[in-house]
Amino acid sequence: MPESKKKCDGNVTSENANSEVRMKKELALIDGVAIIVGVIIGSGIFVSPKGVLKYSGSVGQALIVWILSGILSMIGALCYAELGTMIPKSGGDYAYISEAFGPLPAFLYLWVALFILVPTGNAITAITFAQYILQPFWGACTPPYEAVRLLAAATVCLLTIINCYNVKWVTRVQDIFTATKIFALCIIVVAGIYYLCIGHVEHFRDPMEGTEWQPGYIALAFYSGLFSYSGWNYLNYVTEELKDPYKNLPKAICISMPMVTIIYVVTNVAYFVVLSRNDILASDAVAVTFGDKLLGMFSFLMPFFVACSTFGSLNGAIFASSRLFFVGARAGHLPRAIALIDIKRLTPVPSLIFMCIITLALVIIEDVYVLINYVSFVEALFITISVTGLLHMRWTKPNLKRPIRVNIILPIIFLLICGFLVTFPCYVSPIEVGVGLVFILCGIPVYFVTIAWKTKPDWLNKAFNDFNNSCAKLFLCVTEYEEKQS
Repeated sequence: MPESKKKCDGNVTSENANSEVRMKKELALIDGVAIIVGVIIGSGIFVSPKGVLKYSGSVGQALIVWILSGILSMIGALCYAELGTMIPKSGGDYAYISEAFGPLPAFLYLWVALFILVPTGNAITAITFAQYILQPFWGACTPPYEAVRLLAAATVCLLTIINCYNVKWVTRVQDIFTATKIFALCIIVVAGIYYLCIGHVEHFRDPMEGTEWQPGYIALAFYSGLFSYSGWNYLNYVTEELKDPYKNLPKAICISMPMVTIIYVVTNVAYFVVLSRNDILASDAVAVTFGDKLLGMFSFLMPFFVACSTFGSLNGAIFASSRLFFVGARAGHLPRAIALIDIKRLTPVPSLIFMCIITLALVIIEDVYVLINYVSFVEALFITISVTGLLHMRWTKPNLKRPIRVNIILPIIFLLICGFLVTFPCYVSPIEVGVGLVFILCGIPVYFVTIAWKTKPDWLNKAFNDFNNSCAKLFLCVTEYEEKQS
C-alpha cells in the first residue's frame, strides 16, 4: 500500500483504510438544534410578515396565524420525529414516502425537490443575502441586478466549498450565525417592549379590523407564515450523521420548535407596536423599516443582521438538502455519481456541486420570487403525503420499531390542516396550483424512461457508466460502503 494511505485529512487512516467509506456521525444535539433554528430563521421573519398581514387583513388575525403556524409546525415536527426514528435514514420526505408508498411517489418528490423546492429556496436566500449586504453601498438606490446576482452566486459557491471540505466547519458556521440571528431578533424584541412601555398601543386598539374570513385567503396567510417556519424537517435529511438519532432527533425538535415559535410571535408583536399596518404593507423588508424608525444611528445594524441570518440559513440548507439528493442517487433514482463520497473528507462532494450548479442557474433568473407560490403548494402537498404515510404504516407495518410513537390524534390533525392548505388555494391561485401539479406529473414519464425501463440500449448504459466513472475520478470519490483499492 502506498505511503499516501497512512493518513487522509484526519478521517481515513491506515487502520481503517479498508473499512467502509461512509459519512461520519458528527452532529451532536446542539448542532441539531442549530441546524433547525438556523434553517428556519432565515429571511422569512425579517421579510414575510408583510405577506401574513396582507392575506390576514388585520393585526389580530396575523398574530393568530403566526401562533397557529408555529403550533402546526410543532405538530408536524413531532410526526417527523416518529418517522425519523422509525426510518433512521437520511433524505427526509424522500425516505418516508419511499418506505410507505414505493419508488414512483418518492421519485416525484425527488424530481420536484431537485428542480424547484431546494434550489429555489437556496437561490432566494442567496439573493436576499446579497441585497442586504450591498444596500449600504448604494444608499437610497437599489443595488444593480448584476452586482446582486454575482455576490449571490459567489456566496453559494463559497458555502458549497465549505460543505465539501469539512462537516465540522459547516457546524461551526451554523452555530455562529444562529447565535447572531437570535441576537438580532432580541434587539427587535427589546426595542419593541421599550416602545410599548412608553405608551404606544395605538396599533392594537382594534386588532381584528379588516380581517379576511374567506378560507382561501386564510390558507394563503398560512402559506406566508409557514414559509417562515419552513425548515423544521431539515434535520431529518441528515439523520445518518446525527449522533444517537433516537434520542437527539426528538430532543432537537422539542427544543428548537417552541423556541422559534416564541421568538417569532414576540418579534411580530414588536413589529406591530412600532409599525402601522400601512407601514408593514408598504415595506419589502419589515425589519429594516423597523430599524429605520426606532434604532436611529444604529439602523444600519438591521441590514447587516438580516444578511447574517440569510447566510446561516443558506449554509444549513445546503448541508441538509445535499443529503436528500445523495440518498436519492444511492437508491438509484439519480445518477450514481451523485451518491459518491470524497475518500479523504467523507463528504458528498458531487451532490453538493450538482446542487450548486442548479442553484446558480436559478440565481440568474431576474424574478425568481415568482416561484415561491409554486413552492409553497408543492411542499405542502408532499408533507401531506409524508404524514399520510405515517398513518398508512401504522396500519400496514404495525410491528416496525418505533422509538417514538406520537398520539394518533396529532398526525390526523396535521393531515386535516394540510389538506385544507392544499385544497382551498385552488380557487384563489388556480394558475400556481395548476403549474405545480403539471410539473409533478411531468416527472412520471421521466421515471419510466430513466428508471423503470430496464432494457435500455447498451450505448445508453455505457454513456451513464462513463459519466459516473468520470465523476468518481475527477472528484476522487467512491460509492458509499465501497472499499478503497490501493
